[in-house]
Amino acid sequence: MDGKNEFPPIEEALSEPNGLLAFGGNLKPKTLIKAYSQGIFPWFSEQEPLLWWSPNPRMVLFPEKFHVSRSFKRALKKTQYTPHFNRDFKTVIHHCAQTRKDGLGTWITQEMKVAYQKLHEMGIAHSLEIDINGKLAGGIYGIALENIFYGESMFSTQTNGSKFALYELCSYLIKNNFKILDCQAHSHHLESMGAELISIRKFKEYLPQKV
Repeated sequence: MDGKNEFPPIEEALSEPNGLLAFGGNLKPKTLIKAYSQGIFPWFSEQEPLLWWSPNPRMVLFPEKFHVSRSFKRALKKTQYTPHFNRDFKTVIHHCAQTRKDGLGTWITQEMKVAYQKLHEMGIAHSLEIDINGKLAGGIYGIALENIFYGESMFSTQTNGSKFALYELCSYLIKNNFKILDCQAHSHHLESMGAELISIRKFKEYLPQKV
């Protein structure tokens, strides 16, 4: 990225490693909002420079296509859980930072925690928490811009905790007219729940128009 934090077109991202588009810049709210509005997200480890990605094809989940398997349907019926929105963003991102992300697999650094906490305080980053028997069982967080939700990471501390979180998030997105949940990179786990790969050209059709 240049000194003005201008991102190149996402079509210029590398095919190997898939989606690497630029490096450098910063994680200020203005930069992050601009990046996400163009279909770009940061993903790097403590030992790396700040890297920006836009994989092609893109893993997405259309909320209405969330796949409820037979086993998960049974879990939904027998498990008494309670969803919460934006109750404890800091705790959710802390738990997510303890595990690897799917796909490219890099850590959520302390710098990223601080950056997304600022976005949460601005009402742009959101979390969803799941309680089972009064204890935190799982959660998910991401960025909401217009009718697209950019999923960043999710976690479980109890069986199906993250699945309940994703299920409840999709229900929320449908009710609030979100068109798509960006899952970023491919994973078999997300694919089993209905996520699919689409071309970057198709993905661009869902990007915000007014940011």
